[in-house]
This record gives sequence, C-alpha cells and structure tokens, in this order.
Amino acid sequence: MTSPPGTPPRTLTIAGSDSGGGAGIQADLRTFFACGVHGMTAITAVTVQNSLGVSGFHTIPPEVVAAQIEAVATDIGVQAAKTGMLATAEIIEAIAGACERVRIGRSGDTPFVVDPVSASMHGDPLLSEAALDALRTLLFPVASLVTPNLDEVRLLTGIEVRSQAQQRDAAKALAEFGPQWVLVKGGHLFDDAECLDLLYDGSQFHEFVGPRYDAKHTHGSGDTLASTVTSALAKGLDMVSAVGAAKSFIQRSVLDAYPLGAGVGPVSPRWRLPDWDTFLLEG
Repeated sequence: MTSPPGTPPRTLTIAGSDSGGGAGIQADLRTFFACGVHGMTAITAVTVQNSLGVSGFHTIPPEVVAAQIEAVATDIGVQAAKTGMLATAEIIEAIAGACERVRIGRSGDTPFVVDPVSASMHGDPLLSEAALDALRTLLFPVASLVTPNLDEVRLLTGIEVRSQAQQRDAAKALAEFGPQWVLVKGGHLFDDAECLDLLYDGSQFHEFVGPRYDAKHTHGSGDTLASTVTSALAKGLDMVSAVGAAKSFIQRSVLDAYPLGAGVGPVSPRWRLPDWDTFLLEG
C-alpha cells in the first residue's frame, strides 16, 4: 500500500508505554515525527516507571495486541514496523501471527525491525526464558533487522562481549537465528575510545563508528535508534544507508539529551525541530 499524495510513510511500533515519557512507545512516536513519518502503535504493556526505573507493569491481552496490529495495517497501511518491549511469550506469539497475516516481515513486503528489549538499563533481565526463546524462534527468523545491545546479546546468545572481536562473534551467533541483518550495538563497550555499531548480513560486516560521549542521560537511546532505522526503511532507504542515518541521528540525540527527575534523562530528537520559543515570539 503506497502513500496517497500528501500522506507521509506510515510506521508502526509494537511496544510498551513508558509513563515517564523517556523510552518505549513515547520515544518511538517522537522519533517517528522528527523523521517525517506518521507513527502508529500496538501497545503491549503499560509500565509504571520514571527516571529511576521500572517499578511495575501491566500486560495487554495478546489478542488485543494482535488486533491493534491488524486494525492499522488493514486500513491505514504500514511501510515499516518495529518492536520494543514485548513482555511475554504469549504476546510474542500473537505478534508473530498478526504480522504474518498482514505481511509484516520477511515473509511479506514490509520491513520489520526487532529491537529485542530484554534487559534493563542496569543489565537485569526483563523477559523470561520462554519469552527469550519466542523472540529467537518466532520473531528473529522474520526480522529484517535485529538491534540488540550487549546485555541483550548476553541473554540471547550467552556471549559476554568485552571486545570488538567478540562483537563479531555475537553478530554471527545472532545471524544463526535467521534475521536478514543483525546490528550489534557497541555502546556498552565502555573501555573503547569510540563507539562501534556492527551491521552483519550473514556474510559481510559494515562498521559504523562514532565518538563515545561522557553522557549520563541515555534513556530511550535504543528505541530512538531502532525507530530511526524504521523511519528510513519506510522512506525506501536500503539497510546500510538506513543504519548509517540512524547512527548519525542518535549521536545528535544523545548530545541533545536532558536531565529529568532524579535519575536518567532521555535522549532527544529536539534538534530536528524549529525553535518553538522563537516561533512564539515571532508569531
């Protein structure tokens, strides 16, 4: 389904809601807007969280998650989709079925970015082993791209990445689960002077290197990166170009991050928008 004249490409995020507004659905939607696409949602869970962390969550029934996906895909159309926090194996199974029915993923014609949110910002697991296995067996094989950080790599593969050589080993291990592309993010290799994100298609590596910022406020960085890739794919970019654009976008968004509450503030795509205060003054 192509975009009618005047309608931007449509993107779908399948993820949890962040009551603090720093990550999850909220980060995805503001990134989509900043990238010039129309964002839609299939909410998987409502979290109780703020800048200090997650203190609880309530999952949405799997059939309701699936119904959200099918409702927007069959009426509005989807040019690219992504996932975030998926909460349970039952929800992941429902998502896999819905995506197959509306042709999202490699079995269809809609690019599908799977951000396997499975570890907290402190590295603690967020998913049960059954849910991790559902990610590996149901979503990875139909993903256009998977985008784990190093804590998620450890949970998914058992590989503790402490070097760029191990980062390559992790990419190869993840590729065995069947995604078309793997992006192993290097933000947690804190001893490296630069930040390497490694893209792999099963045969060839592409390196995206950027500066390592001494930044405290990085909440939602993974969501923002994956949402930018999704937006770029929706606009017709190839995978290497989409990841390159997202790398530049997240670097700028980290620089524009701001403090929030008593904990970790969010990265921000505000740099993409006109100065609102100037607009108010000038009318």
